[in-house]
Amino acid sequence: MNLKPLFEPKTMAVIGISASNDRHPANVIYDKNNHRYPVKVYAVNSRGGKLHNEMVYPRVAEIPAKIDLAVIATRAELVPDVMADCIAAGVKSATVISGGFSEGGRDDLQDRIVDMAREAGLPFIGPNCLGVYVPSRVDTFFLPIERMIKPEAGGVTFVSQSGGILVDHMIKFAQQGVGMAKAVSIGNKAFVREKELLAYLSHDPATKVIAYYIEGFGEGEGRAFVQAADVCAKPVVIMKSGKTAAGNRAVSSHTASLAGDYASFAAAVAQHNIIEAANENELVSFCEVLSSYTRPIEGRIGIITGSGGHGAMAVDACSLAGLAVPEFSDQTRTEIKNGLSESVRTIASLGNPADLTGSAVDDDFVACARVLAASPEIDCVVVLLLPYIPGVSLDIGVRLSSVRRQSGKPFIAYVPHVEKYNMLIEGFELNGIPASSSIEGAVLMAKALARRSSC
Repeated sequence: MNLKPLFEPKTMAVIGISASNDRHPANVIYDKNNHRYPVKVYAVNSRGGKLHNEMVYPRVAEIPAKIDLAVIATRAELVPDVMADCIAAGVKSATVISGGFSEGGRDDLQDRIVDMAREAGLPFIGPNCLGVYVPSRVDTFFLPIERMIKPEAGGVTFVSQSGGILVDHMIKFAQQGVGMAKAVSIGNKAFVREKELLAYLSHDPATKVIAYYIEGFGEGEGRAFVQAADVCAKPVVIMKSGKTAAGNRAVSSHTASLAGDYASFAAAVAQHNIIEAANENELVSFCEVLSSYTRPIEGRIGIITGSGGHGAMAVDACSLAGLAVPEFSDQTRTEIKNGLSESVRTIASLGNPADLTGSAVDDDFVACARVLAASPEIDCVVVLLLPYIPGVSLDIGVRLSSVRRQSGKPFIAYVPHVEKYNMLIEGFELNGIPASSSIEGAVLMAKALARRSSC
């Protein structure tokens, strides 16, 4: 199944254009792609006519170009005829935005378009979905451009049955500084499903981490997906709903999915190359760190802090996450102490956490980091950076990143995410150290690296 035209289209037909309503989903999709993306867009409506002085074609077959991607946004009952026209015109891929299929009790209508597409070899996303978003390439989401918050380009591809969950996480990724390679809303996933996308994304050079929001699988589908993920060289992260009886009912009414027995699902996931995120916070944290580091850890964490309270909270969070915070050996403590500035050396607490106190300066953090980066006692360094400490400068992220690169050991930072500290945060993130806005988030990142080693 060739999905390249879906994600890298050079030509697009948007079907269902309205001559009178610029807020119609088809019009929104047409306008944003026509003006902002490097794809030639054609408008289609059975009545033909003009749209802002551009030709509106009555049928896809009448467009004077071969179409890579058709975006279908008509009433559900019209979709089979539209799909037949796309097939006749040699369209290479499609997204069916329209709702009113299995989720509304119309299994017959959904089965009909699936049979047509399968026979013709036309891969399509949906129905009942937003489709695909690829930074700087294509956006089939029917959301007005001024209301969307889009992350920078990066290494995470997120595939979601729910369009709303997907858009929410694009906001969260943007807030956390997590870059996205692709965002895919699959809705009822009638034809192209998680497994097919996994096969494509496994070889996609832009994708480093493959994340899923899953409501349920069809019969036998879950097993096939888990087995495929088990041999995927890239980390696969899943967040699932339908964990309870009430949630199961909600899933069924949303995308007509079968949530299945969650305990069996969780047990199967834990045995394979899949990391399950329990909630949204875990999903974002897992994606951020796994797009930065590929090597797993055993889970022995060394903590550097300028505040004893922050250090204590981090230790508690590590314990709850199943991570170890071993006491540093006398040799390690001595090495750290010898590298500290004289004023800090006498007041720092150098167990684990290494509390350098609010009197620490950049050189103290760097000296401590060098020792821990070289120490066999730990396999991950978590730095709790308090930007309001007087001796900390905007250069600290860059300097710690240099230590991290020389050692190869993963570093994770906690820095409060507010505009005032953006330059400091960028010093970490632009140099390969993921920075969380919470202590818990930083620990969750370490948890993801340790979970990856157990798969």
